Amino acid sequence: MRALVLASLAAALAACSDAWSDTAGWEAENPVVDLPEPPLGVADNVSWRKLEAQQGLKVTPEKVRLGRWLFFDARLSKDGTVSCATCHHPENAFSEPLPTSKGIAGQVGARKAPPIVNAAFPIQPVYFWDGRASTLAEQAKGPIENPIEMGSTHVLCVQSIGKIAGYRKIFAQVYGDEEPTIDRIADAIAAFEATLFSGNSAWDRYQNEDDATIAPEVKLGAELFHGKAQCNQCHLGFNFTDSQFHNLGVGWDPAKQAYKDEGRKKVTGKPEDLAAFKTPTLRDVTRHAPYMHDGSIETLLEVVELYDRGGEPGAPNLSKKVTKLGLTEDEKKAIVAFLEALTGDSDNKGVVPPSLPE
Repeated sequence: MRALVLASLAAALAACSDAWSDTAGWEAENPVVDLPEPPLGVADNVSWRKLEAQQGLKVTPEKVRLGRWLFFDARLSKDGTVSCATCHHPENAFSEPLPTSKGIAGQVGARKAPPIVNAAFPIQPVYFWDGRASTLAEQAKGPIENPIEMGSTHVLCVQSIGKIAGYRKIFAQVYGDEEPTIDRIADAIAAFEATLFSGNSAWDRYQNEDDATIAPEVKLGAELFHGKAQCNQCHLGFNFTDSQFHNLGVGWDPAKQAYKDEGRKKVTGKPEDLAAFKTPTLRDVTRHAPYMHDGSIETLLEVVELYDRGGEPGAPNLSKKVTKLGLTEDEKKAIVAFLEALTGDSDNKGVVPPSLPE
């Protein structure tokens, strides 16, 4: 009997030891770290205090750590197959290499996941291609209950995360109690997303460092970008976006005489917003092809050619800022060279999926 009791005790201790090792492992792999230093070209525009005042988002190292787990956790979705990272790949500037996004059960959406680098610090906080969210946290909630994307509900998502003991422990550390409300889940994901930067590109170094040099073709491209090509009408500021909505004629179907996607009009109901979509950032633009809201343009050169011809011919309601440019082939290539010079010095591969609490 004594031997049996000792054996049972030893087995119990071993089980506890294994459980502790698992817990220590997933926590140790994703430690609390200091907030990242914003890179060159971006740093002067990053203010955590302003972000809190503007969007109500307080970014702390502990919250970012929790958000990193949640960002990569497919258990937020209805069937446990889709996470935020499913469509926002670190190596693609937190966008994806597909024309449009795929959700649960292999469903294909109508729009491509936009990049989210520098997303917490726009000129004006609007999110999604149609601007239906006004904060980063509100944006984080949307895909969870979208039937094509994560296909869940906020209630089911909270229940799923609430069943995980490891998460309850971390929520208590971050928010003071174990309850994983949908607002807290979105808040933590938004805090993590706020730390995803792109900067210190070749262009940033040329602009900010006395001894930095850059190819003549890139210089010409920059002159054209800010001059003849008029790109900076909409792609402006440190993040190269006005955070506004414009119609380039993308998605126009001549046969049906209709747009495949009404864009901003779905949100505002205004006829003038028909097929208008948010100007995307050009930071890391080489990493998030194909381009446009529907992923219908494969290369940067093709994008420049679209602008050169004044948008899609015959498409109605085009932005007044889109006009024929008359660029030469060399000028088009120079603009592409400038766009390539906006690629940051990190491809974000360091942001890898952490082991998740079980």
